[in-house]
Amino acid sequence: MTLLRLLLASLLLTLLPSAVLAEQAKDFTIAGETIVPGARKDFSIEVPEGSDGATFMPVTVIHGTRPGKVLAMVAGVHGFEFASILAAERLAERVDPATLSGTLVIVRVANINGFEGRSPNVNPVDRKNLNRVFPGNPQGTQTERIADLIAREVVARSDFLMDVHSGDGAEFLDAFIGAYGGPLATDFPLALEVARGFGFPNIVRYSMETQAQIDSGRSLNRQGVAMGKPTILVEIGQNGSREVAHVAAIVAGVENALSILGMSDRPIAAMPAPLRLFEGTTGLSASHTGVYHPADPRPRPLAKGELVGIIRDYSGKEVERLHSPVDGYALYGITGPPVEKGDGVVTIALPASGF
Repeated sequence: MTLLRLLLASLLLTLLPSAVLAEQAKDFTIAGETIVPGARKDFSIEVPEGSDGATFMPVTVIHGTRPGKVLAMVAGVHGFEFASILAAERLAERVDPATLSGTLVIVRVANINGFEGRSPNVNPVDRKNLNRVFPGNPQGTQTERIADLIAREVVARSDFLMDVHSGDGAEFLDAFIGAYGGPLATDFPLALEVARGFGFPNIVRYSMETQAQIDSGRSLNRQGVAMGKPTILVEIGQNGSREVAHVAAIVAGVENALSILGMSDRPIAAMPAPLRLFEGTTGLSASHTGVYHPADPRPRPLAKGELVGIIRDYSGKEVERLHSPVDGYALYGITGPPVEKGDGVVTIALPASGF
């Protein structure tokens, strides 16, 4: 009996190191950078030089001591959306790799030239909107090369994607989370759970029914869908705000997401239920360039046929009246006065009774 006990004890000691090692994280590699377990690394993903110059994306990777999911948070796709960028900065300081399971990848500013140039919507180098050119092109213009690297180096390595925005310059917006569902999306229930963890007043389900929905002017969030990642869109703030409350709301939501995804042991903070649920959105666009006069540049219910705004040409002559095509809720839109032909003036969310 004593010999049997000794043999069992010896076997247990032999197996124990393997079991312990199985619970330890492995090195994490991204864009040629290797991060060891329990470490944080700040570096730049270099965007190769083309005919329009080189650029970079500042990134922070926080790699936990235990294995777990990879959460990618991308901020600053639009350089004038300051709340998202400041939230990324704060999160990089707050998350402790020693208490983390898995890996948090934070792209602090995806569009550096847009940020430094204080440019709403577009990269001033090539005048392209980063959130319309995914999956990008390694031989394309600067914005297309940025998109290519985000897709290959960030989205591809993630298990969950957050595309984090805040209201751009000359834009009103009511805080909302977009969660991607439908037959072409991945794990909508998980995306919805993470969305609810932000406690924002509005949740929009974007149901991905066709490949054309994903491919048309593909955004970062739809790139996540295309690559099979559960994905949410985070939107808070307006007119290029950097309000402390908006930054804090993003940080709290991401910290809740870490707990929901099993990456953090901290309790999930209770959040208010959304006030409004929506099933997708529809847009209203300008047919003329000129001076835009919105009827009421605020988030609000809209009735079908209600006046949204008037466009005048540069002589002051009225050239267009824009009316809501549906009953819905003005979730975000431009405040004017500049408007170009083709610009979306308002995005109208379509009410849903539940998901």
